[in-house]
Amino acid sequence: MSDVKDFYEEPLDAFLIWMKDAGYTVYTQKSYMSDAYEFLESLNGKTLDHVKKLHVMSYLSSVRERGVSDSTRNRKHAAVNCFFKALMDLELVAQNPASGVKKSKTETNKVPSYLNEQELIRFFEAVQGKYRTRNIAVFLLMAYMGLRIGEVHALNISDYNAQHRTLSVFGKGRKWRSLPVPESVSQILEQAISQRLEPWRAKEDAMFTSQKGRRLSIRCIQQIASETFDRFQEDVPVQQRLSYSSHKLRHSFATMLLRKGADLRTVQELLGHSSIQTTTIYTHVSSREKEEAIARLDIQLPTGF
Repeated sequence: MSDVKDFYEEPLDAFLIWMKDAGYTVYTQKSYMSDAYEFLESLNGKTLDHVKKLHVMSYLSSVRERGVSDSTRNRKHAAVNCFFKALMDLELVAQNPASGVKKSKTETNKVPSYLNEQELIRFFEAVQGKYRTRNIAVFLLMAYMGLRIGEVHALNISDYNAQHRTLSVFGKGRKWRSLPVPESVSQILEQAISQRLEPWRAKEDAMFTSQKGRRLSIRCIQQIASETFDRFQEDVPVQQRLSYSSHKLRHSFATMLLRKGADLRTVQELLGHSSIQTTTIYTHVSSREKEEAIARLDIQLPTGF
Protein backbone atom coordinates (compact mmCIF):
# COMPACT_ATOMS: atom_id res chain seq x y z
CA MET A 1 0.00 0.00 0.00
CA SER A 2 2.82 2.42 0.88
CA ASP A 3 4.55 1.73 -2.48
CA VAL A 4 1.31 2.48 -4.30
CA LYS A 5 0.83 5.67 -2.32
CA ASP A 6 4.36 6.83 -3.15
CA PHE A 7 4.11 5.96 -6.84
CA TYR A 8 0.71 7.62 -7.31
CA GLU A 9 1.15 10.33 -4.67
CA GLU A 10 0.25 13.29 -6.90
CA PRO A 11 -3.00 11.89 -8.36
CA LEU A 12 -4.13 10.56 -4.97
CA ASP A 13 -3.51 13.90 -3.28
CA ALA A 14 -5.28 15.65 -6.14
CA PHE A 15 -8.27 13.30 -5.84
CA LEU A 16 -8.65 14.01 -2.12
CA ILE A 17 -8.41 17.78 -2.68
CA TRP A 18 -11.00 17.54 -5.47
CA MET A 19 -13.45 15.60 -3.25
CA LYS A 20 -13.03 18.06 -0.38
CA ASP A 21 -13.63 20.99 -2.70
CA ALA A 22 -16.68 19.25 -4.20
CA GLY A 23 -18.18 18.81 -0.73
CA TYR A 24 -18.03 15.03 -0.44
CA THR A 25 -18.61 13.78 3.10
CA VAL A 26 -15.62 12.53 5.11
CA TYR A 27 -17.15 9.05 5.01
CA THR A 28 -17.31 9.10 1.18
CA GLN A 29 -13.79 10.49 0.95
CA LYS A 30 -12.39 7.64 3.05
CA SER A 31 -14.40 5.03 1.17
CA TYR A 32 -13.42 6.31 -2.30
CA MET A 33 -9.77 6.75 -1.34
CA SER A 34 -9.65 3.16 -0.09
CA ASP A 35 -11.17 1.89 -3.34
CA ALA A 36 -8.80 4.05 -5.38
CA TYR A 37 -5.80 2.56 -3.51
CA GLU A 38 -7.08 -0.93 -4.21
CA PHE A 39 -7.56 -0.20 -7.91
CA LEU A 40 -4.10 1.35 -8.24
CA GLU A 41 -2.55 -1.70 -6.58
CA SER A 42 -4.08 -3.83 -9.34
CA LEU A 43 -2.23 -1.81 -12.02
CA ASN A 44 1.21 -3.11 -10.99
CA GLY A 45 2.89 0.25 -11.56
CA LYS A 46 1.20 1.13 -14.84
CA THR A 47 1.06 4.88 -15.52
CA LEU A 48 -2.44 6.35 -15.52
CA ASP A 49 -2.15 7.57 -19.11
CA HIS A 50 -1.86 3.93 -20.18
CA VAL A 51 -4.85 2.64 -18.22
CA LYS A 52 -7.60 1.31 -20.51
CA LYS A 53 -11.18 0.17 -20.04
CA LEU A 54 -9.88 -3.41 -19.96
CA HIS A 55 -7.81 -2.70 -16.84
CA VAL A 56 -10.82 -1.30 -15.02
CA MET A 57 -12.94 -4.31 -16.02
CA SER A 58 -10.15 -6.66 -14.95
CA TYR A 59 -10.04 -5.02 -11.52
CA LEU A 60 -13.82 -5.21 -11.11
CA SER A 61 -13.79 -8.86 -12.19
CA SER A 62 -11.20 -9.67 -9.53
CA VAL A 63 -13.40 -7.90 -7.00
CA ARG A 64 -16.37 -10.02 -8.09
CA GLU A 65 -14.32 -13.21 -7.76
CA ARG A 66 -13.76 -12.38 -4.07
CA GLY A 67 -17.49 -12.78 -3.60
CA VAL A 68 -18.53 -9.18 -2.94
CA SER A 69 -22.12 -8.09 -3.60
CA ASP A 70 -23.24 -6.32 -6.76
CA SER A 71 -23.79 -3.11 -4.81
CA THR A 72 -20.21 -3.22 -3.42
CA ARG A 73 -18.84 -3.88 -6.89
CA ASN A 74 -20.81 -0.91 -8.21
CA ARG A 75 -19.52 1.31 -5.40
CA LYS A 76 -15.93 0.43 -6.28
CA HIS A 77 -16.69 1.17 -9.92
CA ALA A 78 -18.16 4.53 -8.90
CA ALA A 79 -15.02 5.31 -6.90
CA VAL A 80 -12.69 4.55 -9.83
CA ASN A 81 -14.94 6.51 -12.18
CA CYS A 82 -14.91 9.47 -9.77
CA PHE A 83 -11.12 9.19 -9.43
CA PHE A 84 -10.55 9.60 -13.17
CA LYS A 85 -13.26 12.25 -13.46
CA ALA A 86 -11.42 14.29 -10.82
CA LEU A 87 -8.07 13.88 -12.58
CA MET A 88 -9.63 14.95 -15.88
CA ASP A 89 -11.08 18.06 -14.23
CA LEU A 90 -7.63 18.84 -12.84
CA GLU A 91 -6.03 18.15 -16.24
CA LEU A 92 -3.85 15.32 -14.93
CA VAL A 93 -5.21 12.71 -17.36
CA ALA A 94 -6.82 13.00 -20.78
CA GLN A 95 -9.53 10.36 -20.52
CA ASN A 96 -11.65 8.32 -18.11
CA PRO A 97 -11.32 4.58 -18.84
CA ALA A 98 -14.03 3.76 -16.24
CA SER A 99 -16.78 5.84 -17.86
CA GLY A 100 -17.79 3.18 -20.39
CA VAL A 101 -17.91 0.25 -17.94
CA LYS A 102 -21.44 -0.93 -17.18
CA LYS A 103 -22.86 -1.31 -13.70
CA SER A 104 -23.83 -4.70 -12.34
CA LYS A 105 -27.55 -5.34 -12.19
CA THR A 106 -28.67 -5.44 -8.58
CA GLU A 107 -31.75 -7.06 -7.11
CA THR A 108 -34.43 -4.41 -7.57
CA ASN A 109 -37.17 -6.35 -5.76
CA LYS A 110 -35.20 -7.46 -2.74
CA VAL A 111 -37.26 -6.76 0.37
CA PRO A 112 -35.27 -4.89 3.06
CA SER A 113 -35.51 -6.37 6.54
CA TYR A 114 -36.85 -4.15 9.29
CA LEU A 115 -38.13 -4.09 12.86
CA ASN A 116 -41.81 -3.57 13.61
CA GLU A 117 -42.88 -1.14 16.33
CA GLN A 118 -42.91 -3.73 19.12
CA GLU A 119 -39.47 -4.98 18.08
CA LEU A 120 -38.17 -1.40 18.09
CA ILE A 121 -39.32 -1.02 21.69
CA ARG A 122 -37.37 -4.16 22.63
CA PHE A 123 -34.35 -2.94 20.67
CA PHE A 124 -34.22 0.34 22.60
CA GLU A 125 -34.60 -1.56 25.88
CA ALA A 126 -31.48 -3.50 24.87
CA VAL A 127 -29.38 -0.33 24.66
CA GLN A 128 -27.09 -0.39 27.70
CA GLY A 129 -23.84 1.02 29.03
CA LYS A 130 -22.34 4.23 30.38
CA TYR A 131 -23.31 6.21 27.28
CA ARG A 132 -26.85 4.83 27.05
CA THR A 133 -28.52 8.24 26.57
CA ARG A 134 -26.15 9.16 23.74
CA ASN A 135 -26.62 5.80 22.04
CA ILE A 136 -30.41 5.92 22.35
CA ALA A 137 -30.36 9.40 20.79
CA VAL A 138 -28.25 8.09 17.89
CA PHE A 139 -30.63 5.19 17.24
CA LEU A 140 -33.75 7.35 17.63
CA LEU A 141 -32.50 9.57 14.81
CA MET A 142 -32.17 6.51 12.60
CA ALA A 143 -35.35 4.66 13.62
CA TYR A 144 -37.75 7.61 13.92
CA MET A 145 -36.23 10.18 11.57
CA GLY A 146 -34.61 7.92 8.96
CA LEU A 147 -31.02 9.20 9.12
CA ARG A 148 -28.21 7.23 7.54
CA ILE A 149 -25.31 6.23 9.78
CA GLY A 150 -22.97 8.63 7.94
CA GLU A 151 -25.45 11.46 8.45
CA VAL A 152 -25.59 10.82 12.19
CA HIS A 153 -21.80 10.74 12.31
CA ALA A 154 -21.57 14.11 10.52
CA LEU A 155 -24.12 15.94 12.70
CA ASN A 156 -23.00 19.09 14.49
CA ILE A 157 -24.59 20.83 17.47
CA SER A 158 -25.37 23.77 15.20
CA ASP A 159 -27.50 21.52 12.97
CA TYR A 160 -30.17 21.24 15.68
CA ASN A 161 -32.62 24.07 16.24
CA ALA A 162 -34.16 23.41 19.65
CA GLN A 163 -36.60 26.32 19.41
CA HIS A 164 -38.21 25.09 16.20
CA ARG A 165 -37.38 21.40 16.81
CA THR A 166 -35.76 20.95 13.41
CA LEU A 167 -32.61 19.16 12.31
CA SER A 168 -30.51 20.07 9.25
CA VAL A 169 -29.03 16.92 7.71
CA PHE A 170 -26.22 16.81 5.14
CA GLY A 171 -26.87 13.70 3.08
CA LYS A 172 -26.00 11.86 -0.11
CA GLY A 173 -25.50 13.91 -3.23
CA ARG A 174 -24.15 16.70 -1.00
CA LYS A 175 -27.71 17.85 -0.35
CA TRP A 176 -29.15 19.34 2.83
CA ARG A 177 -32.62 18.46 4.09
CA SER A 178 -34.50 19.90 7.05
CA LEU A 179 -36.38 17.43 9.24
CA PRO A 180 -38.93 18.01 12.00
CA VAL A 181 -37.85 16.39 15.27
CA PRO A 182 -40.61 14.56 17.19
CA GLU A 183 -41.02 15.94 20.71
CA SER A 184 -40.08 12.63 22.39
CA VAL A 185 -36.95 12.42 20.25
CA SER A 186 -36.00 16.04 20.99
CA GLN A 187 -36.18 15.35 24.74
CA ILE A 188 -33.63 12.54 24.51
CA LEU A 189 -31.52 14.43 21.97
CA GLU A 190 -31.26 17.50 24.20
CA GLN A 191 -30.42 15.31 27.17
CA ALA A 192 -27.66 13.59 25.17
CA ILE A 193 -26.27 16.95 24.05
CA SER A 194 -26.20 18.24 27.64
CA GLN A 195 -24.27 15.12 28.75
CA ARG A 196 -21.85 15.04 25.82
CA LEU A 197 -18.12 15.16 26.47
CA GLU A 198 -16.53 18.36 25.24
CA PRO A 199 -14.54 17.64 22.05
CA TRP A 200 -10.78 17.86 22.53
CA ARG A 201 -10.50 19.99 19.40
CA ALA A 202 -11.47 23.59 20.10
CA LYS A 203 -13.39 24.05 16.83
CA GLU A 204 -15.05 20.60 16.84
CA ASP A 205 -18.84 20.99 16.84
CA ALA A 206 -19.71 17.27 16.75
CA MET A 207 -23.12 16.42 18.18
CA PHE A 208 -22.02 12.95 19.29
CA THR A 209 -18.58 12.39 20.79
CA SER A 210 -16.66 9.37 22.02
CA GLN A 211 -15.26 8.83 25.52
CA LYS A 212 -12.07 10.47 24.25
CA GLY A 213 -13.89 13.61 23.16
CA ARG A 214 -13.61 12.89 19.44
CA ARG A 215 -16.45 12.81 16.90
CA LEU A 216 -18.21 9.46 17.26
CA SER A 217 -16.98 7.37 14.33
CA ILE A 218 -19.12 5.37 11.95
CA ARG A 219 -17.29 2.21 12.99
CA CYS A 220 -18.09 2.90 16.65
CA ILE A 221 -21.79 3.43 15.89
CA GLN A 222 -21.84 0.17 13.92
CA GLN A 223 -20.18 -1.66 16.82
CA ILE A 224 -22.66 -0.28 19.37
CA ALA A 225 -25.55 -1.27 17.09
CA SER A 226 -24.12 -4.77 16.62
CA GLU A 227 -23.79 -5.30 20.38
CA THR A 228 -27.34 -4.01 20.93
CA PHE A 229 -28.76 -6.31 18.27
CA ASP A 230 -26.96 -9.23 19.94
CA ARG A 231 -28.71 -8.44 23.24
CA PHE A 232 -31.97 -7.88 21.35
CA GLN A 233 -31.77 -11.47 20.05
CA GLU A 234 -30.16 -13.14 23.07
CA ASP A 235 -33.29 -15.25 23.70
CA VAL A 236 -33.35 -16.48 20.10
CA PRO A 237 -31.45 -19.71 19.25
CA VAL A 238 -28.19 -18.83 17.48
CA GLN A 239 -29.16 -20.62 14.27
CA GLN A 240 -32.40 -18.63 14.08
CA ARG A 241 -30.93 -15.17 14.66
CA LEU A 242 -31.25 -12.66 11.84
CA SER A 243 -28.43 -10.56 10.48
CA TYR A 244 -29.26 -7.02 11.58
CA SER A 245 -27.27 -3.85 11.10
CA SER A 246 -27.80 -0.22 12.08
CA HIS A 247 -29.23 0.45 8.59
CA LYS A 248 -32.23 -1.74 9.50
CA LEU A 249 -33.40 1.09 11.76
CA ARG A 250 -33.71 3.35 8.72
CA HIS A 251 -35.59 0.59 6.90
CA SER A 252 -37.95 0.37 9.86
CA PHE A 253 -38.64 4.12 9.74
CA ALA A 254 -39.57 4.04 6.04
CA THR A 255 -41.72 0.94 6.43
CA MET A 256 -43.64 2.36 9.41
CA LEU A 257 -44.37 5.61 7.58
CA LEU A 258 -45.75 3.90 4.50
CA ARG A 259 -47.86 1.47 6.53
CA LYS A 260 -49.38 4.43 8.35
CA GLY A 261 -50.43 6.01 5.07
CA ALA A 262 -47.62 8.46 4.28
CA ASP A 263 -47.28 9.08 0.54
CA LEU A 264 -44.17 8.02 -1.33
CA ARG A 265 -43.08 11.55 -2.21
CA THR A 266 -43.07 12.62 1.44
CA VAL A 267 -41.12 9.51 2.49
CA GLN A 268 -38.66 10.18 -0.34
CA GLU A 269 -38.04 13.69 1.00
CA LEU A 270 -37.64 12.49 4.58
CA LEU A 271 -35.15 9.78 3.58
CA GLY A 272 -33.20 12.06 1.25
CA HIS A 273 -33.58 9.78 -1.79
CA SER A 274 -32.73 11.44 -5.11
CA SER A 275 -35.09 9.06 -6.94
CA ILE A 276 -38.54 7.92 -5.87
CA GLN A 277 -37.71 4.51 -7.37
CA THR A 278 -35.34 3.92 -4.45
CA THR A 279 -38.17 4.64 -2.02
CA THR A 280 -40.48 2.05 -3.61
CA ILE A 281 -38.46 -0.84 -2.12
CA TYR A 282 -40.17 -0.02 1.18
CA THR A 283 -43.68 -0.62 -0.17
CA HIS A 284 -43.38 -4.34 0.55
CA VAL A 285 -46.23 -6.15 2.31
CA SER A 286 -46.22 -9.27 4.45
CA SER A 287 -47.71 -12.65 3.56
CA ARG A 288 -50.35 -12.10 6.24
CA GLU A 289 -51.40 -8.81 4.66
CA LYS A 290 -51.66 -10.50 1.26
CA GLU A 291 -53.83 -13.26 2.72
CA GLU A 292 -56.09 -10.74 4.47
CA ALA A 293 -56.52 -8.75 1.26
CA ILE A 294 -57.46 -11.84 -0.76
CA ALA A 295 -59.82 -12.97 2.01
CA ARG A 296 -61.90 -9.81 1.50
CA LEU A 297 -62.91 -10.98 -1.96
CA ASP A 298 -66.37 -12.49 -2.33
CA ILE A 299 -65.58 -15.30 -4.72
CA GLN A 300 -68.64 -16.71 -6.53
CA LEU A 301 -68.01 -20.12 -8.08
CA PRO A 302 -70.08 -21.31 -11.04
CA THR A 303 -72.63 -24.00 -10.34
CA GLY A 304 -71.32 -27.53 -10.32
CA PHE A 305 -68.27 -26.80 -8.22
